[in-house]
Amino acid sequence: MELTQARVNDLLDRLGPENGHLFLPDDLDPQDLTDLLDGRYGAPRTLVLDGFTDPTADESRGAALLVPFGDRAVTIRAWAYGDQWVGTGTARDGAGIERPVLVVARREVPQPPAPARDEDAGVDVDWMERLTRITGWSEPARRPGLDWSQTESRLGTPLPGDYKRMVETFGEGAFDGYLDLNQEPWTHYRDEGLLIWAGTEHEDLYCWRTDGDDPDRWPVVVRSFDGEDVPFAYRTAEFVCRVLTEPHHRFTMAHYFDTHWFMNYRERG
Repeated sequence: MELTQARVNDLLDRLGPENGHLFLPDDLDPQDLTDLLDGRYGAPRTLVLDGFTDPTADESRGAALLVPFGDRAVTIRAWAYGDQWVGTGTARDGAGIERPVLVVARREVPQPPAPARDEDAGVDVDWMERLTRITGWSEPARRPGLDWSQTESRLGTPLPGDYKRMVETFGEGAFDGYLDLNQEPWTHYRDEGLLIWAGTEHEDLYCWRTDGDDPDRWPVVVRSFDGEDVPFAYRTAEFVCRVLTEPHHRFTMAHYFDTHWFMNYRERG
């Protein structure tokens, strides 16, 4: 069976948007399918390897993909994609023969709205905590304990704390497979007072206006693909939360997905 992205689309269409699974032809190389899905959804997590299930696998990590196979799964890799889990690998069929499989399952992620700060109570929202809840993030920190001193020394400035937490938590990848998180700021527009911390496939650049000595107070500015600068009063993590959840935000991603995730570009080392 020759695999192409179009063929994968056909297979996923056969499974539909809810739970379902397919045993695939024996001549299909499961690794080829994994590689195609890896290119589409980012680095997978391993649910089952050589018949041993990850003991941390639960509903937040794609355990629903294992339901059709019971204890017959041999190797299953999983990806989060919007309100779906997508998995592939091999499992034993009813006759005990190991065969390639493709499986999808419903992904449930609580998505609390991102409220404004409670100014009267003098309480600030922990926007990074909200971001992990919005994306259903359940993985260990991807880059814990990063030493930012060299980066900040090279840039000649400290960086916002919530941005550093974001990089340490999520690592290299993109929110909803769309908003790419820079692992350190780009300096292309530094002479204009901007540092670039993220960007999109539509060539919008998400920047900070580096006014003042306190980076935790730097506001976000979006330089759109046509060169317009759009300022926001939000800081980094709050901006991402609002882009993901607010349908009327100018740069909203809520129009495309009801449930959000972070696409990892690399396996955690």
